[in-house]
Amino acid sequence: MEISSASVQRTSTKMGRGKIEIKRIENTTNRQVTFCKRRNGLLKKAYELSVLCDAEVALIVFSSRGRLYEYANNNIKSTIERYKKACADSSSSGAIVDVNSQHYYQQESAKLRHQIQILQNANRHLMGDALSSLNVKELKQLENRLERSITRIRSKKEVELQSDNMYLRAKIAENERVQQLSIVEAGAEYDAIPAFDSRNYYHANILEAAAHYSHHQDQTALQLGYETKADSAA
Repeated sequence: MEISSASVQRTSTKMGRGKIEIKRIENTTNRQVTFCKRRNGLLKKAYELSVLCDAEVALIVFSSRGRLYEYANNNIKSTIERYKKACADSSSSGAIVDVNSQHYYQQESAKLRHQIQILQNANRHLMGDALSSLNVKELKQLENRLERSITRIRSKKEVELQSDNMYLRAKIAENERVQQLSIVEAGAEYDAIPAFDSRNYYHANILEAAAHYSHHQDQTALQLGYETKADSAA
């Protein structure tokens, strides 16, 4: 009877090992069987590691019943002593590193405090305080520093004054220009008013006065003529 390869593959897939959850096995028999299998596999891996990689390997296993299982490609005691020495060296080197770091930070802190003290003393000297500790040479150096500082301050002040002066001049010129423009505009409005001619005014007044006088005489003559006629009739 022939069996196809596909059916064999499906059968082997179904019979494959499933994923095992890593937790304590409650069944005592199963736990003991698993321990034996895993222990043998671990010892085999330790042996392969020592042979393939030329490594010094020491393996110690105690079962749940307290039974000892061990493997070492060298003397296991010498390997343990080597391990203890390596741990001691690493801890001592770590302690040395800590001591060196602490010493370094202490030195840096002392340098910073010294620099701060120097700066504070320099500021007091510039303010004219604590000069009793300075000798003639140091006083001369301080005087030169102050003179250079005063020179720079005066130069800066002159630049600022010139800038302010130029700004004020520009403002004054602008105000004068605005005033001149206002005067020109006012003159143009004045020129637009018609000119007054006194001769024309005098001539017009004479004509008006003459016309008024002639009209007044006519009215007087009419009144006189009317009165004469009235008297005759009477």
